[in-house]
Amino acid sequence: MGLAAVRDLRVLRAPTTDEDLASFETDVLSGFVLARASAGLVDSTIRNDTNHLELIRDWFARPLWEMQETDADTYFGKVLRDAKPSTRAGRAAALTVFFQFLELRHKVELHNLTGRVLQCPLDEMNRPRASVEPQLRIPPTEEEIEQLFAGWRQELVTSRKFAPVARNYAVARLAADVGLRINEARMLDLDDVRWELGRFGKLNVRHGKGSRRRGPKARLVPLINGADRSLRWFIEDVLGHFDADPTRHGAPLFPSERKAIDGSSTRATADVFRRSLAEATTAHLPTWDGKLTPHVLRHFCASRLYLAGMNLFAIQELLGHAWTGTTARYIHVHASHVEDAWVAGQERASTRWEGLT
Repeated sequence: MGLAAVRDLRVLRAPTTDEDLASFETDVLSGFVLARASAGLVDSTIRNDTNHLELIRDWFARPLWEMQETDADTYFGKVLRDAKPSTRAGRAAALTVFFQFLELRHKVELHNLTGRVLQCPLDEMNRPRASVEPQLRIPPTEEEIEQLFAGWRQELVTSRKFAPVARNYAVARLAADVGLRINEARMLDLDDVRWELGRFGKLNVRHGKGSRRRGPKARLVPLINGADRSLRWFIEDVLGHFDADPTRHGAPLFPSERKAIDGSSTRATADVFRRSLAEATTAHLPTWDGKLTPHVLRHFCASRLYLAGMNLFAIQELLGHAWTGTTARYIHVHASHVEDAWVAGQERASTRWEGLT
């Protein structure tokens, strides 16, 4: 048996036209989107990645597989020099995972078409910092949050569209009571409410945010802190106003007024919930206008539960954090270990002086 001939990968295999390359580039991007969807990533994450790639492609004006290290140096060192760290990190992450996809799926095919040996243009020398320091978010006080929801409840009495306003109120309450993310809430089905589990019932959160871009992370969220009462009120008194079929498999817990082609209810979008919270804040808590977001409500939830005596590990499990350190950043504004240490030091000093007076 003779040895197979070894061919140099740098040798161009077959010439191709610009039209063929353009068609191939479109197919590759479509395959990338489908592969990320099959990995379980939510639509918003996939859409963010493709938006980043399109922006880089518009600047580069050539297929991304032609990017070299010097091109990445220019783009991230000059074009995005003054961009936010989160923007730089997100764009670099999208470019890196796209090149991983190219290497795994199209490395040989790309060489046959272009003669290029595929290599990611980002390395340890020019890769933007992957982690972004979290912002310090000091949540509103319990009295301020109660002022917001009290005004919101009064709005329900006179609202022209009771059902959507009540739905948005219920979602905001879940964020404040059990720290549910907006996208986690909007992806809930009616069947995900499990009243038979635990003391208060639990939510089967199937689309929890995964760490490090790993896709959805499921968890069970107990309906503590009054969340069971507000959710039961929504299901029994509000949900029927949407003319939704509660017996249909996959019926959304928080439906939109719009219907799908088959007549079933669609899900309300995350933007609807964010916008409604902003409008309610402007109307009922103007001191927080432009500052109160759904994520700040998660910080409020963690801080309130911590002050009520819940330990850090229980709050971590409730919020769906992978690391306790992440949860600690949610409640650190109320931690008093520095003040406690200072008071203890003053007491020790006072005790020492007592014997000298």
